[in-house]
Amino acid sequence: MASTSSQYHKLDLVSHLFCTVSLIPISFCTMKWSPQDAMKAYLHTLQLSKIQYGQDCTLGTTKLIQPQCMEFLSALAAGNQAKVMVQVLSNEGVNPLTIALAVAAKHCGGRFICFLDQQQDIEDRTAQLSCYDLEDVVEFMHGNPCEVIIQLKNIDFAVIDCKFKDHLRLFQIIDVNPRGSIAVVTNLVRKGNGDGFGEVVREKRGVECVTLSIGEGMELTRIGVTCNHENKRFYVTSEN
Repeated sequence: MASTSSQYHKLDLVSHLFCTVSLIPISFCTMKWSPQDAMKAYLHTLQLSKIQYGQDCTLGTTKLIQPQCMEFLSALAAGNQAKVMVQVLSNEGVNPLTIALAVAAKHCGGRFICFLDQQQDIEDRTAQLSCYDLEDVVEFMHGNPCEVIIQLKNIDFAVIDCKFKDHLRLFQIIDVNPRGSIAVVTNLVRKGNGDGFGEVVREKRGVECVTLSIGEGMELTRIGVTCNHENKRFYVTSEN
């Protein structure tokens, strides 16, 4: 009986994931979508979200994962089989989204590079991730992201924090995969004068962009070849 209840609970969560995807006006038909990896990343991140304040493995005073957002982005990256993922952080260091993307990388076998402020200690951040068995998934880097990121080609999934002072320059120089990529911009309300990433790349083929009321504002942009056929449907199957 407990097994049956658990199975129904899992299917409810997966259904919620796919319903959430359908509510975002961004198409995924130009990207290789894996519902299995999306489900695994979603459930894994959701499990981590249950960690409460005061436990040993916490990120400062912040709850590990914000359920309305992080498991969705983790599933989005894993489901789209992102092979190169990057995150540009402000001086606040590792945050819940870092954990969510690390989970995605673990499930889809992608490379995840996280740029840290020079004052952030890499060993300390790696130790934080070891609490969740994710220390071998993330490549932490010091240095100016604007100088290092130009060496990365065909980035599939990028997360840029608008609290990073040179985020507008990053919008101009980042090399995203033209065949299918997603860029997430966080903390939009902290952004100074200038356009968002979607505005910067609007002339590229197949650009779709939406702003979400998540956290302090989030912009989600997809870049890829325009579809000439109907969007794919997602089917959920259960295995014994």
